[in-house]
This record gives sequence, C-alpha cells and structure tokens, in this order.
Amino acid sequence: MQKFSTHKIVYMAFLISLSIILTRILSIRIPFYGVEGIRIGFGGLPIIFAGLTMGPMAGGVVGALADLLGFWINPMGAYMPHFTITAFLTGFIPGFLYWFVFRKQKTYPRLLTAVAAGQIITSVILVPYFIHTLFGAPLTPILIPRVLGEPVSIILYAYILNTVLEYDLLTLPQSAPQKSG
Repeated sequence: MQKFSTHKIVYMAFLISLSIILTRILSIRIPFYGVEGIRIGFGGLPIIFAGLTMGPMAGGVVGALADLLGFWINPMGAYMPHFTITAFLTGFIPGFLYWFVFRKQKTYPRLLTAVAAGQIITSVILVPYFIHTLFGAPLTPILIPRVLGEPVSIILYAYILNTVLEYDLLTLPQSAPQKSG
C-alpha cells in the first residue's frame, strides 16, 4: 500500500477539484439516446497529470474520487460504478506506463504513448462499451465520434502535459533539510 504525504494529499485534492470543475462545469456534453454519449473537455487532464507526477495509484485515486465526488455534487443520471473504475484507469494506466515501463524517462513520444494507451482503453473502448451495455444505446453512433475525436484529445493532452512537466510548473516541493545548531 502506498503512503501519501501531506503534500501529495493536498495536490491530489486540488487535482480532484480541478477535474470536477473541468468535467462537470466546463465541458460540452452531447447526448445519445438519452445518455451522455460524448463529453468534450479537459476533465481527464488533472487525473492523468496525477498519475504521471505522483504515481499510478495517485492517478487512480484522483480519478475515482473525482468521479465519486463529482457525481455526489452534480449527478447526471444514476450512479454507475463502471465509470468510477474507468476514471480510476484514466489516471492509473498512463501513470503505470510512465513510472514502470518508461522508468520516468520523459520524452514526448513516451508521454504521448502513455496518454494514448490510457485514453484508448478508457475513452474509446470502455466508456462506449459501458454505455452500450448499461443503457442499450447502439455502439456505432457512440464509437465513431470517439474514434475520430480522441486522437485530437490525446495530442492536446500530451502537449499540455509535456509543457507543464518540461517547465516544472507544478512540482512537489521537497522538505527543507533541518539546520542543526
């Protein structure tokens, strides 16, 4: 079990609230067959950022808590735990690839690959599948716009994350060494 320092918990809380705002308030929703079929926004960006900077478990926790708290604050239909698992994986998969497969060696192609793997598995495969199986919506009208639009999201996410990570705009502060005497 990974222990989170106070600094990490504060950053995670900030990223959770940012994800909720970007997902629930500052996104465009397109309904299909009475359910939200497509959501255009940057709500996944803080979740992926948490996974890349603090590890896969932190990214997963930020994703899951953002989904749970976001539903509690602003419910959009009935609660479905499937989407909480998907939100967990949105932060976990890129974090796992970045930390354990690429060994935190940040290059744009590796960052792009980590983001793409997570987004393809969650946004292109799992979310349309869950919408189809839970609500009976036809798979093709949900899947086609995601397959066409997700490459743009992946490139934007990777570019923004690369810029933030390159300039160390949001690094976790290290505790200052204690002075003796």
